[in-house]
Amino acid sequence: MALDNCDPRVFFAAERTLLAWLRTGLTIIAIGFLVSRFGLFVQLFTVQAPDLGHYASTNLSAVLGVSFVIIGALAIATAAVQHRRFVATLPESSLPSSYSYKFAVMLAFFVSILGLVLAAYLWHS
Repeated sequence: MALDNCDPRVFFAAERTLLAWLRTGLTIIAIGFLVSRFGLFVQLFTVQAPDLGHYASTNLSAVLGVSFVIIGALAIATAAVQHRRFVATLPESSLPSSYSYKFAVMLAFFVSILGLVLAAYLWHS
């Protein structure tokens, strides 16, 4: 079954792809937060067991964690930009008339900005 240029399934497939990238970016951000905070756990652990202090590297954990958060936020922003560009190429007949396609893009940009704010917070704390 071939899809024509006026098929709304093409738009909804693009929407699902954007939301999949949003989930992926949020997962990367969550991993970055955990890695960053794992350094705090290691630091607290070395207070309890000072003989293991030479194994603790909280700076590496913070840098890796913030890097993951930034990469996740940039992945979400990139997916939103690509989605906007793709939707702009679709004919009007492919876009659902009572559906706002701008909400998902605004949500993605908002989550991306929050991810960058989280990265700044993790870096300074």
